[in-house]
Order: sequence, then structure tokens, then C-alpha cells
Amino acid sequence: MARLAVVGSCITRDLWPLAEDAPADLLYISRTSLASLMSSPLGPVTVAETPREPLKRHTHNALVADLRKTALAELVAHRPTHIIFDFIDERFDLLARDGRYVTDSWELEVSGYREQPGLAGARRIGRLSPAADQAWRLAVLQLAGLIQSSPLSHAQIILHQSQWAATYFDADGTVQAFAPELEVYPGRTAELVSHNRLLRRCETWFTAALPQTCLVSVKAPVAEATHRWGLSPFHYTPAYYEAIRLQLAGLGV
Repeated sequence: MARLAVVGSCITRDLWPLAEDAPADLLYISRTSLASLMSSPLGPVTVAETPREPLKRHTHNALVADLRKTALAELVAHRPTHIIFDFIDERFDLLARDGRYVTDSWELEVSGYREQPGLAGARRIGRLSPAADQAWRLAVLQLAGLIQSSPLSHAQIILHQSQWAATYFDADGTVQAFAPELEVYPGRTAELVSHNRLLRRCETWFTAALPQTCLVSVKAPVAEATHRWGLSPFHYTPAYYEAIRLQLAGLGV
């Protein structure tokens, strides 16, 4: 039976929309860039016992894992038979200091942790910048080395290739086009075409570093305004998730 780990985003998590549909042994690591996942902590962070609103417990836990860099140890300890990666959460900028990184996510924005001394002096690196690309390319090589030299070497590596959808079905079922620039989260915008190019770069670097990777994808995905999480270029139609599930079933997931 598959023992699954997901290092990615809601596009993979939403393959199992109901708790009873999810694999029994599922580890989900999200809201992190590979550059942050492979980094050491920027500094100590005092974690609140109760997440600040509007954070939920699971999103707060993902944020804390990114700050404290605990996800890799969890991944190795989980001993997955299959690891699915997707890079939709690479849309966030990075905070950097002395070659160490943390993901500048919406969760970090609203948590209050950015004001703590452990993150003092960190500078923002735009996710579409050459500096972020360089950090990511180094991180994927480090990840490949970790996989090769740990129990993860026995896992099937799967890349859920993804793109921001250019179109969506509105509530009436009419196809509409997304605007060229979209909000990553309130106050932070991003260009759809540029981020799709980033995703392609990341996928190319990943498969070069990990040539054993199996690929699953849907060409020209379409989003849906009535998605359970709302309208977004990576909240897709039910047909998208079904197509990916069928491909994963062929890989033993």
C-alpha cells in the first residue's frame, strides 16, 4: 500500500477533497519554496499557542514548519513510498539573510512572526528575480542529494506539473479569461504569464536533478469560479483532479 508524502500545494491536496478519500498514510508539506525547505532557519521564533486570526491550525502549522525547518526531518521519518511535488506555492517571494531563506507567504504576513528578532534584517527577494532562481537551483541539487543518501531513495518521485489557468468557468458555466495580473494575496500581485514561465523553469531544473521523476499533468487547465476555495487560476475544474488521480493510480498511488 502506498505511503504518500506531498510537498506542494492545494492542487495536489485537493485530489482528495474529503478526509475519508485521502490516503491513510499521508504527509502534507505546504507553503514552502524549495529554497526555504532546504535552508537552515533565519533565527529563533517564539510560536504562539493559538494562531492569530485569520490563520487556521493547519496553515499555522505549515508556517511554523517553514520557519523552524522541521519539514525535511518529518519527510525522511515518514519513509514514503511515493513523494508528489508541485510548485504552485513557488508564487511567494522569499525573505533572505546570510544565505538562509524563509517563504514570504500570506501566512507569514498575517502571523506577526515577521516582527520577531529571529527574522530581523531579512531582505525580500522577488520570486521572479535571478537571485531567487539561483537559490532554487541550488536547493533542488541539495534535495536530490538528500533523496539519494537517505531512506527517500526508495520512494517513487512524482512531479505534478502545473500551470496557472488562463481561463475559468464562471458561475453560469461561461468561459472567461483571467486578467494578466492577479493577486497572490491582498496587496501583492503577480503576472500570470511570468509565473507560468517560472513553473516551467522549476520543472526543468527539477527533472534534470532528479531524472527518475515520473510526470503527471493536464494540458491547458481550466479554473472554476465555484471551486470550494473560490476563484483562483489554480483552483481547477473537477475534470482536472480526476485526470490527475487516474494518472497517479497508474503509478501505484
